[in-house]
Amino acid sequence: MNPLLRAEQAVLGAVLLDPDQLTRLGWLAPEHFYRPVHRALFAAMRTLHTADHPAVSAEGMVPLSWVIDTVAEASRHVRGLTAPYAHSLVTACPRSGHAPLYGRMVLEGAIHRTVTEHAVGLHQAARADALRGDVEEALHQADVLTGVLGDLARRWGTEPHPLAPTTPPAIAVSEPLHLRADEVAEDERFLLAVLTDQSGAMNEVAGWLRPTDFADPAHAQLYRSLGALHHRGEPIDRMTLLWEAQRRGLLANGTLTAEQLAGICDGVGAGSAEWLGERIMRSSLTRTAAVSAQAIRALAENEALAPGRLIGHALHALGPLDDARTRWQTANGIPAPTPTPPPAPTAGNSPPARVHAALARSTPQPSAQSTQRLGALPAVTAARTSSRTPI
Repeated sequence: MNPLLRAEQAVLGAVLLDPDQLTRLGWLAPEHFYRPVHRALFAAMRTLHTADHPAVSAEGMVPLSWVIDTVAEASRHVRGLTAPYAHSLVTACPRSGHAPLYGRMVLEGAIHRTVTEHAVGLHQAARADALRGDVEEALHQADVLTGVLGDLARRWGTEPHPLAPTTPPAIAVSEPLHLRADEVAEDERFLLAVLTDQSGAMNEVAGWLRPTDFADPAHAQLYRSLGALHHRGEPIDRMTLLWEAQRRGLLANGTLTAEQLAGICDGVGAGSAEWLGERIMRSSLTRTAAVSAQAIRALAENEALAPGRLIGHALHALGPLDDARTRWQTANGIPAPTPTPPPAPTAGNSPPARVHAALARSTPQPSAQSTQRLGALPAVTAARTSSRTPI
């Protein structure tokens, strides 16, 4: 059986044996369980615990009604759940006092699974925006993914900070995002012609458009050459651009051909550099979102990567998209949002979930010995321990 499913069974069995274990699992949520029946059972336990089920305050033996009522509550949301399955969860739990560690295993699997799902969603949104010539859905999905990473980091017990991987993730070969490629290439050629032909046109885009925003590497190198002329304050025209391209070896190394350069320099130079630059920026943003999504998915599918490092690497992979968004907002005159500081802890309140998670993983919790568990399972419980024993 999958180790993650065994961990889900173990944490549920621990709470069936000892409802008080829920107080040590406040950072674990029903949606962190993979199987729907397990999500329903954990949600039912939390509901009964919040409603002060008699088992919560029972001294010594845990009443059998705790198991019966848990199954009844969960059965309202899933089908096929039976009492024998609940008993099998009890037998799957080696030690009820180890519930936080079992919960950590469940949370670790949920983090990898959740990050993968949202990375797929970001990639799909980027493809849809590329087809529409839009960016809104990709930016929204990126915000959702950032928020999810922050929540998962706090539950795991770490701070959500970008962390560069020592080696780039091995991205699986997938379909490249070359939607509307002919239209994008035409926009790039048109913009380069405008920047070459119109005096001062570079002033309209130099502050936010970068060579990496061009899909065609040759176009990117030409824009870099134009940027160098602009930075040095030298005049820009067909001759100076040709000279700068030759100085950079673009013709000698095959990056550009004389025909390509002539086609751009002799093209129609009438148009708005700012408008064309915004179109190129849109396509660049969706490509960047797709690349970031693929990198994050590759990270999440690496089961050997610890959750804390996965979250940090995923936030780092979103960095290029954040930079593209900032430049997109500059191009459109959109003010950057003011970052909202995290709420300060209030004196007297319980520690945040991050502290609970960290303590649950690092502080040993001894469990009391018992001699009997559920009355229906005497043969399999003699070698196990529990802090509280149901009857």
